[in-house]
Amino acid sequence: MQILAIQRILGILLSLSSTTMLPPIAVSLFYHDGSEKAFMVAFIVLFVTGILGWIPVRKNRKELKIRDSFIIVVMFWMTLSLSGAMPFFLATYPDISFTDAMFESMSGLTTTGATVLINLDSFPKSILLYRQFLQWLGGMGIVVLAVAILPVLGVGGMQLYRAETTGPIKDSKLTPRITETAKALWYIYLILTIACAIAFHWAGMNWFDAVGHSFSTVAIGGFSMHDASMGYFNNATIEMVTVLFMLIAGINFSLHFIAWRHRSIKHYLSDSELRFYLSTLAIVSVVTTIYLYLTHTFDDLWMAIHQGIFQSVSIGTTTGFTTTDYSLWPGFLPILLLMSSYIGGCAGSTGGGMKVIRILLLFKQGYREVLQLIHPNAVLPIKINNEVLPIKVIGAVWGFFALYVFCFSIMHLLLMATGLDLITSFSAVTACFNNLGPGLAEVGANYRDINSTSKWVLYIAMLLGRLEIFTLIVILTPAFWRK
Repeated sequence: MQILAIQRILGILLSLSSTTMLPPIAVSLFYHDGSEKAFMVAFIVLFVTGILGWIPVRKNRKELKIRDSFIIVVMFWMTLSLSGAMPFFLATYPDISFTDAMFESMSGLTTTGATVLINLDSFPKSILLYRQFLQWLGGMGIVVLAVAILPVLGVGGMQLYRAETTGPIKDSKLTPRITETAKALWYIYLILTIACAIAFHWAGMNWFDAVGHSFSTVAIGGFSMHDASMGYFNNATIEMVTVLFMLIAGINFSLHFIAWRHRSIKHYLSDSELRFYLSTLAIVSVVTTIYLYLTHTFDDLWMAIHQGIFQSVSIGTTTGFTTTDYSLWPGFLPILLLMSSYIGGCAGSTGGGMKVIRILLLFKQGYREVLQLIHPNAVLPIKINNEVLPIKVIGAVWGFFALYVFCFSIMHLLLMATGLDLITSFSAVTACFNNLGPGLAEVGANYRDINSTSKWVLYIAMLLGRLEIFTLIVILTPAFWRK
């Protein structure tokens, strides 16, 4: 293991991450909200720490091994959550504990959207924008951004990219060079963010709200700058713009890239994962709308359609924006919506959950086993987009599913052991593990009142969900540390 190489890269990444404090400093000075000192202290501490870690090993340029990359990714995310918590902890307002600051930071960076903060409408502008900015950075993955920058500093990026991006598409590259792939993804991400901000402003938001909410919408994060979330605006046009960009952000970004490069949408139409993604959200939306109308939750049909579509897309893509408290909806709807977050967005998107491609492959594998009972000697390959998938991909999906169920069960039991009731613990783990945000019962509105132990368990759940389990679990295995 290249300890010095790891130290060098972490020093570079930490010093670069200090620049995330600069936009909030500018906003704080512009609005005179009194929070600039917290951000300045955080900037100085992060920059100096990063430089001090880098200088002694700056000449160490050994090539990274894959194990080094896993260590860097995990350590960087945990270090980044600590650095991200500094402004929350140091600021005069809000006055929150270290645990709450760490929870809020990890929730933002992993685009979970679970919050411990209340009375957001009275918060300093800089703190509000900082929360949104954290989600925007975490949306495409800070390590993927670093991959586009680090080669300039003499650090290879392919190992970091593979360690950060797990799943069936992890080895796919849109361009011959991994650096160009990372840049391409971020260009698309930036373009979508700008388009979303302009659309929000056109729909009725002021520019501050438009920019802030575009950060969390394209990142599928769910943080809002108002306690009432999107319900604050009470504007159907704004909500439909939100739905549109949540849907777009939940699609595999490689499809956006291919469509842009070839000036064609045929790749969207032929993609199996995208069809399954849209079909699932459509079914959930229709069921939710019909049930809301039949139970007279909304007597106006348009309102039932409007609310049904918004909440289904928001929860199904793991964004977590709300216009009303869906946990109070009748019958099975809260559980249906919560369960849809297990599917989440497409692989290669900013969405959370298990990812659409994995669920699709699990269905195909299950159906194949049924057919195999009828035709024991038949060869029944599993195909995606008319291409036969290797056996190792199917095995990796089942391995992921097994680890997902195991980790979920352990964290659910731990939360119940801390005193949380069944519904609260189940929904909290679901919402944090799937990077969704809002849960049910005690965590329907926020996570402020649950105990500190539960918050640390959910902190790990958010990180596991963001790194899709394998990246974190692999460093806990004895085999990883054997020479």
